[in-house]
Amino acid sequence: MLKIKQTVIVEGKHDKIKLENIISANIISTDGFKIYNNKEKQLMIKKLAEKSGIIIFTDSDSAGKKIRGFIKNIAGDAQIINIYAPKIIGKEKRKRAASKENIIGVEGTDDKIILELFEKVCSATLPSANTDCRDSQPEKTRKISKIDFYNDGLSGGTASAKKREYLCERLALPLLSANALVEALNIIISFEEYKKIISGFKE
Repeated sequence: MLKIKQTVIVEGKHDKIKLENIISANIISTDGFKIYNNKEKQLMIKKLAEKSGIIIFTDSDSAGKKIRGFIKNIAGDAQIINIYAPKIIGKEKRKRAASKENIIGVEGTDDKIILELFEKVCSATLPSANTDCRDSQPEKTRKISKIDFYNDGLSGGTASAKKREYLCERLALPLLSANALVEALNIIISFEEYKKIISGFKE
């Protein structure tokens, strides 16, 4: 499985599920146009784009283009790699009818085609080493979970909000809810780094 070091941004949950079976990467779904009103996710994407860069992989229809443009605005001057889904006429198997533009999206694109798209981008001669998307770092052995948050007092306790705020400040993250924070932490730091930071909290 091809390992990607950037965070990959897709449109929907089915796109995310699709990619999780093809590449090894941190994958975030915009939930379609819901990203327009989700300030929390916007801030998280901006932070991740600044930290390690992002890969935008949206459908080739008009909605996909609009979402891609919106994500680019969020990321600003951060490193962005674009991968474009091929324009294939048809519909996804799970859907009763084709989309308005009669185009198959990321979800319906053949696995082999998607893998080739990522491999092509990753093997290209790019202007900066920072744009290389192959991840040579070893995989994190332990994920941070909501149970860890509960055990460490970041949720369900009287000082939970203060602890999350402390963690966000230490990592220069926007103030996030518990669920969003867990997702962000698993992308940017290891379990050991998380434990070290939270052990420094003093009420």
